[in-house]
Amino acid sequence: MSSNGWPEVPLSEVAVPVQRSIAVEPGKNYRTLGVKWWGQGAYERQTIDGSQTAATALNEVRENDLIINKIWVRHGSVGVVTPDVAGCCGSNEFPTFEFRGDRILPRWMHWYSKTRDLWVKCDMLSQGTSGKNRIRPEKFLTITIPLPSLEEQQRIVARIDHLAAKIEEAQEQRRRMNADIDALAASLHASLSKDRRVRMDLLVELHEERVPVEASEQYPQVGIKGFGGGLFPKPALAGTDTTYRHFNRLDAGMLVLSQVKGWEGAIAVCPDELARYFASPEYRTFRCIKGACDPLYLDTVVRSAWFRHLLQKATHGQGARRERTRPERFLTLELPMPEIDDQRRAARILSRLAESEPLKSHAAAACDALLPSILDRAFRGAL
Repeated sequence: MSSNGWPEVPLSEVAVPVQRSIAVEPGKNYRTLGVKWWGQGAYERQTIDGSQTAATALNEVRENDLIINKIWVRHGSVGVVTPDVAGCCGSNEFPTFEFRGDRILPRWMHWYSKTRDLWVKCDMLSQGTSGKNRIRPEKFLTITIPLPSLEEQQRIVARIDHLAAKIEEAQEQRRRMNADIDALAASLHASLSKDRRVRMDLLVELHEERVPVEASEQYPQVGIKGFGGGLFPKPALAGTDTTYRHFNRLDAGMLVLSQVKGWEGAIAVCPDELARYFASPEYRTFRCIKGACDPLYLDTVVRSAWFRHLLQKATHGQGARRERTRPERFLTLELPMPEIDDQRRAARILSRLAESEPLKSHAAAACDALLPSILDRAFRGAL
């Protein structure tokens, strides 16, 4: 009996294993499925020809089946089959179960599969196994779940469905708002820089303040995130812990480029708070030419997806074999750039838009936390 007075019932009392075998034949198509981690449920993976699998039979799933991934149960790889996945097939790695309709609503298990409570039970069930081990269906069915009456299940499920719909509506509004802000920034840049392209060497020049490495000193480092993520502080590095003979000392407003990962968008302008930090020699640093380039505006340009594509075109190769982004080639790039006064005005507007980023992150975190909180209350009988 749980603390809310509901009985704790093993899954074996409300679900029974079911196997709907379909013979695999070359030349026939089969919709295959997977089960995502952390209660994200079953999904259609891909359609394959029968000749693409070594299996002689696959198992068909139907709407409202309970399904698991035997390997990843410990990571909450549990779900209830939705209409869009019904009719898909899985290997024996994906056992399925039918619910007893007189005891449990499939929707009740759908929402319970998204709770940390079930994930912890699945993890405890898997203790001592390695990533290669499988969980037997009969062992999975020993997990206990809270199970009130069908009437109470219906009431709570209806309440969760209603609140989940409101949360999804709020998240969609937030996504549209974020897209509008991003589109506004892109539109502003495009309108200001129309028909004016400037070579990078007319905007910035290579400038490196090299500081010799001394064994007795500590050097606070910076890193650069890819895909426009910007600069971030790293722990200080002792002079005895590096083979570099020098580091480049940064100053506010410097443009910092990773030669190795520049094509991934690892480029940004140094903010005030990271001035006097150090960068490895693998990072090349540039100074904005006075009167030609506003550092804040340049930062928004070089961290954009558009500029990342430009860098990718300027570096040959693929993956680990892609060549370095060398300064001499980098400085030949041309980009649309408004006059300096327009850059400064745009930078002020863009900085105000950037100030909304913490609010956007906070709103996203708050939205993401709502459903887990609701589910926690629901399965404690507090909803």
